[in-house]
Amino acid sequence: MNLEQAKKYLAERDLRYVLAQFVDIHGVAKTKSVPAEHLEMIVNEGAGFAAFAVWGLGIGPEGPDYMARADLSTLTVLPWMPGYARVVCDGFVRNEPYPLCSRVVLKRALADLARRGMTMYTGIEPEFVLLKRGTNGDLVLWDEADMLEKPCYDFKGLARSAEFLDRLVEAVRPAGLDVYQIDHEDANGQFEVNFTYSDALTTADRLVLLRMAACDIASRMGMVCSFMPKPFSNRTGSGAHFHISLGDDRTKNLFHDDSDRHGLGLSKMGYHFVGGILAHARALAAIAAPTVNSYKRLVVGRSLSGATWAPAYVAYGDNNRTACVRIPYGRIELRLPDSSCNPYLVTAAVLAAGMDGVERELDPGPPLNDNLYEWSPRRIREAGIRLLPQNLAEALDALEQDEVVMNALGAPLAREFIELKRMEWVEYSRHVSDWERRRYADFF
Repeated sequence: MNLEQAKKYLAERDLRYVLAQFVDIHGVAKTKSVPAEHLEMIVNEGAGFAAFAVWGLGIGPEGPDYMARADLSTLTVLPWMPGYARVVCDGFVRNEPYPLCSRVVLKRALADLARRGMTMYTGIEPEFVLLKRGTNGDLVLWDEADMLEKPCYDFKGLARSAEFLDRLVEAVRPAGLDVYQIDHEDANGQFEVNFTYSDALTTADRLVLLRMAACDIASRMGMVCSFMPKPFSNRTGSGAHFHISLGDDRTKNLFHDDSDRHGLGLSKMGYHFVGGILAHARALAAIAAPTVNSYKRLVVGRSLSGATWAPAYVAYGDNNRTACVRIPYGRIELRLPDSSCNPYLVTAAVLAAGMDGVERELDPGPPLNDNLYEWSPRRIREAGIRLLPQNLAEALDALEQDEVVMNALGAPLAREFIELKRMEWVEYSRHVSDWERRRYADFF
């Protein structure tokens, strides 16, 4: 879409404002509202932001402005905000693409892949929990009747939230999100919205829009739509599983091969890509599970609702949901990311890890199709299966030691990410919780 086409698009739909949108280092949407008649300015110069006010841009209060420059191919109406459109922006500083912009990082990685004649395709399965503020201000389930011990796929829970889910689907469809399935997930109040896969950049843009729409629509309905990985200790966490394939001019899916001797429909290249993911999985955890809370999800065990779908083991299998990589025939599903992740950074890091496996022809070994949750620690060790990091500090240590993933992020962003996340870990470690007071206040 060129500038004249974009102006016509806005005029025909009576769109008076354009949200110039980018994400901070956490993947959280940041915007400026720009009157439609000034669209040209954000295309050519960009919308200016004081970078020091945004997480992870690495610019002090004395530094230059961060200019969010519109990518007109992403211009779309926002049906739940009458009169508004949204355009995704890339970060520029001093008229150069800014290396601490998450979208710039991903575009750089995808451009390298394109020079090899390939395109990356992804589909993301975001999960979220619908909450509300209780009388004391605490977050509780929005649907107080959603209390089944095994609520997954429950019709009644889905029906009670149908109005919100319908509003959400109708809000994102005009932006190209072809929602093909919605279900009540395994935790009480938890849902998953699946939309059709696309090229990796488009999918990341669409996930950000889905989160924007879900949170705003929920707020208008008196809800809180939470993408927190583990809002309740006794309920399943919220993942964002990534489905991954590569294609070229001749074939849409270079990972697909019906002659696979393991029966997974995976090509030799696909197995090498899996090998790369497994080799770098512990470092990838820092990006794919980026919060203190994320590691309340990545544990071994059975949730009180009857199942747990979060991986704890660096392994892969056929339809094995106890491993961090599942092969749903001819493509790769990475089960490590959670719903709080920055999709641009996860995609760039996973691509680098996988392509390292392709270049080094890494062999992931035979698939494991046992329930790894039932294996003893000794059996896990004897099988050579590594555990994913069990806290954020451990994941950051792995990231710092992984040259491939660090290079994928780029030195400036990697430094900023690690510094912010180390601060998060320190703040969490020094926090005194209610659990500690209950346990220790009069214990001694």
